[in-house]
Amino acid sequence: MIKKSDLPIWIQTFKDIINENYIYVDKTKEALELINDFKYVFLSRPRRFWKSLFLDTLKNIFEWKKELFRWLYLEDKIDWEDKYPVIKIDFYWDLRSSKSIKASILKTLESNQKDLWVECDKNNEAYNYSTCFRDLIRKSYEKYNKKVVILIDEYDKAILDNLDQNKVAKEAREILIWFYSIIKWSDEYIKFSMLTWVSKFSKSSIFSGLNMIEDISLNPKYWNICWITQPQLEESFKHYLVWQDLEKIKEWYNWYNFLKDWVYNPFDLLRFFANNYRFSNYWFQSWTPSFLIKLLEKEKYFLPNISNLEIWEELLSSFDIENIKLEVLLFQTGYLTIKEQFINEEEDIIYKLKLPNKEVKTSLNKIIINYFTDEINLSWRSSINKWLKTWNIELFVSELKKLFSSLPYNNYTRNLIENYEWYYANVIFAYLQSLGYEIIWEDVTNKWRIDLTIKVEDFIYIIEFKMKSNPWLKALEQIEQRKYYEKYLRENKKIFLVWIEFDEQERNICDYEFRVV
Repeated sequence: MIKKSDLPIWIQTFKDIINENYIYVDKTKEALELINDFKYVFLSRPRRFWKSLFLDTLKNIFEWKKELFRWLYLEDKIDWEDKYPVIKIDFYWDLRSSKSIKASILKTLESNQKDLWVECDKNNEAYNYSTCFRDLIRKSYEKYNKKVVILIDEYDKAILDNLDQNKVAKEAREILIWFYSIIKWSDEYIKFSMLTWVSKFSKSSIFSGLNMIEDISLNPKYWNICWITQPQLEESFKHYLVWQDLEKIKEWYNWYNFLKDWVYNPFDLLRFFANNYRFSNYWFQSWTPSFLIKLLEKEKYFLPNISNLEIWEELLSSFDIENIKLEVLLFQTGYLTIKEQFINEEEDIIYKLKLPNKEVKTSLNKIIINYFTDEINLSWRSSINKWLKTWNIELFVSELKKLFSSLPYNNYTRNLIENYEWYYANVIFAYLQSLGYEIIWEDVTNKWRIDLTIKVEDFIYIIEFKMKSNPWLKALEQIEQRKYYEKYLRENKKIFLVWIEFDEQERNICDYEFRVV
């Protein structure tokens, strides 16, 4: 029988986790270092990754609730004789209009007034959300004769919730710029301030009023604040791991990296243990990224680029409403992670990105498939999976033919017939990627680029696509002549060279050929 009473699912209150004996992965060492290192700090992490719990842990530290920290790293590391007034701001309400955004801010400020026993000056003719915030900071400082701690969770929710409403998103940005500038203007009253949520906007937008803030999102020292490392998994959850396949758990929920350890999605692990070790897309199901699909359609993004993506450090760390890059948003929302970092010949810091694990690969691509095909038909998945695992190329190609035959005509017209190569490539990539295999589009060798490489257990498929109207030589000869396969010979796997030809008039595969290396 699995014991579920100690799993803190959906619990973001530090006091409840400690008092009710839930499992707590100790992050108080990182919390103490953060408090000692910075005055103003920002942390970007995806949804459901314990950011709210970490902020609440900080709140209890500054309120000096020593009794909650027994047996934790922090217990004997600080003087528990005093406490600071803490302003905690959460953006959890309806934020679909500028009016509701302002009302939500006032609502959370009113809650803080009650907690701190202070009151904003509502008689001021200029009274609004920003003047109230200024009053709350100053009056809390005066009442307790202590500098104030400000903790803000989901600082950018008002913008991300409105990416499909450009006008409202811009209005939200202006509201937040004005609101957050109060922090800078109140510096003399502030002990410590931390903002968290998904995205990092450029310093020319929201952060124009917070240019003193330190972004630790890609700081290796603080990378593990909101994750579970392999040692933490094996120590804190050891009674859940008896007889479990650790490699399969890792395949599904690990492989996030922001310049330090490979780490686990905590929400997935908790749900996985609580649901009798059933592998499922728990994190993805908790929040469907519809805005990503809208952005994909708007930008006509070439999905295979995701499999071999390189991006500058400056682009990776921020974006703005007028210039939203899909790959940046995928990274900041948790659908891409860092594979490796390097410095190019121009001495720019470059990051290689990848889809982190099986959950993200399968879930994200199923959503994309639904967008391209207007339906989710799962029968093809088991067939394609079976033929790839048994290296039956003939039946694999046959399934691809069935796939293209089933695509509704209006999808071609919706995506513009002149973009049929973009459409074909996106459909094939999304279908194959949803199987959870390692897919590399435009795979680079020392001399050439391979159209598509698929790694399936003990097999490697090197595939070249050609249009019938293209007068080139057969791609299979090209694969052999250019020795695309040489980079994989050391892996000691069976390598298949596959050539597939499309007929753009018939909108389907018209020919194919393959050989074994």
